[in-house]
Amino acid sequence: MQEFMPQAIEFAQKHTFLTIAWFAVLFMTLFTFFKSATQKYRVITNPEAVRLMNDEEAVVIDLRPIDEFQRGHIIGSVNLLPTEIKNQNVGKIEHHKEKPLIIVDVNGVSSATSAELLTEQGFEKVYVLKDGLAAWAGANLPLVKKHK
Repeated sequence: MQEFMPQAIEFAQKHTFLTIAWFAVLFMTLFTFFKSATQKYRVITNPEAVRLMNDEEAVVIDLRPIDEFQRGHIIGSVNLLPTEIKNQNVGKIEHHKEKPLIIVDVNGVSSATSAELLTEQGFEKVYVLKDGLAAWAGANLPLVKKHK
């Protein structure tokens, strides 16, 4: 160890940018690990979502605006806007507190905030669909479309 430290210090001095980048990657990895270990919801894939819907009667919550929802949504899903969740206006799903909830948005980016809010409002099993409806449609899984 005594031989290593002087070499490590010399390396860090000669390669400052590389050393900073290494520590940044280490910090981001630890932060991501800690965040995923402490979050109250889980990110799931399409097959896991299908299993939850079939085996545990999971309720799909679609966060997209009504016009997008009507153009195509997962069968049995409930349209609920993020603002409704934020304002605790979740009467449509209040009776599903013990059932698994699968939160879906366009691409999986904004679902996490709504999922966190739902866990804080007492929903016990909250999941986020990885990559959202884009991945669902990309996997050729069925969508229901409202015909005019």
